[in-house]
Amino acid sequence: MDIAEVLKLADELIFAKTGEHIDYLQKAILEGTFQGRTYPQIADATHSSEGHTRDIGSELWQIFSEGFGKEITKRNFRAIIEKVEFNNFSSATVKGDVTVNNVNFCHEKARNPNPPPNPQQTPTQPHIDLGDAPEIFRFFHRTTELSTLENWITQDRTRLIALLGISGIGKTTLSLGLVNQIKTGFDYVIYRSLRFSPTLEATLTNLLQIFPQPTETPQNIDTKISQLLNHLRNNRCLIVLDDVQMLFCSGQPPGEYKSKCENYQLFFKLIAEVCHQSCFMLNSSEKPREFVRLEKAYHPVRSLELGSLGIAAKDILQSEKLSDEETWETLIDIYQGNPLWLELTATLIRELFGGRVAEFLQCEMPILDEGLQFQLSQQFQRLTPPELAVVTHFASQAEPVAVSYFINKIPLSSSELVNAVRSLRNRFLLDAIEEEQIILFSLNPVLKQYVQSRYLSN
Repeated sequence: MDIAEVLKLADELIFAKTGEHIDYLQKAILEGTFQGRTYPQIADATHSSEGHTRDIGSELWQIFSEGFGKEITKRNFRAIIEKVEFNNFSSATVKGDVTVNNVNFCHEKARNPNPPPNPQQTPTQPHIDLGDAPEIFRFFHRTTELSTLENWITQDRTRLIALLGISGIGKTTLSLGLVNQIKTGFDYVIYRSLRFSPTLEATLTNLLQIFPQPTETPQNIDTKISQLLNHLRNNRCLIVLDDVQMLFCSGQPPGEYKSKCENYQLFFKLIAEVCHQSCFMLNSSEKPREFVRLEKAYHPVRSLELGSLGIAAKDILQSEKLSDEETWETLIDIYQGNPLWLELTATLIRELFGGRVAEFLQCEMPILDEGLQFQLSQQFQRLTPPELAVVTHFASQAEPVAVSYFINKIPLSSSELVNAVRSLRNRFLLDAIEEEQIILFSLNPVLKQYVQSRYLSN
């Protein structure tokens, strides 16, 4: 019996015993045991504590022992399991029972020993609480991004995802489109915005109220976290937290938490490292600094940066009833395929140019609508003085330049300069290209125009 057959058998045994399928840590323990790994090695690979890994392992061996009628331990597991032979077993084709070494297992559809107490909460009828999510009237074709996120969540069982990009690029729309596409695979689907910078205690209380509670919601934050983690283990949950950047300080490097929001950093770390079967998606225009450490190989943590909508943005211009379709790609390129920037600009074109894009493009580009200027001002107010000094110098460059170009040209130390450029990248305000193994940076035309008019016009 190979490892794939072992995992199929384990899933059958676990489901027959508990009514639940094999989870991430159980699978890792079985694979690790099959490969001769120790508990400390398995715990390290799954970012779980050794004690928790041993406890789950003990439960597994007990389930196998009951299923086979003999004592099975980590030490003898492989020797016993290699002698097991399936009698025409196939999880894809079996309709009735399965017999393995004279042990009978019912097929999933015929054998749930613990029917759910609430028949409404089925895989095809999840509990959906989108709270204050905006209503999405138009969803643009981000097929690649949707596929990537769906695979991370449904196939890779990623626990923590950061959906990143400059404000207006479509993070909220994409996450809600994803929710609609994969919601039937979850017991709970929840959306919450953090736009008003709630404390972690307030967010936990809000989330816990969604789940069935045997008692009142605890006041102790440690107990709240523990209860939520139990729900994440016992249920398959998809939780979207939007506007995560509002937990961070203005005028400080990106990802630095406000004084009453520091607990989120530990909470997100726990979501990434503690074993459970759920997923948190964080939408942010600043990359949380803990992701630099958490997002490594073998960690169930991923981040996706959204870029231009590309030619799919033509749907925006069409919905705004603009004319001169042959010029639309030029307009999309100028405004970086940013849905919000294009919507604001399209309104301007319709109101002042009768919807004629060709006439609008005869003006000196880019023109920044007042609404767009206000939206950009909110982002630039968050910059530190070194970041502002660097971005104004980038705005004066006609071509992309390397970081070394600015050494001794800006009254900043090399350390301040390098960190400021990195911070601007983490705010998605700088574009980077590589030429002959040299990284060059630049501002896109919209940001350059804003900086020049706001900071360099005098």
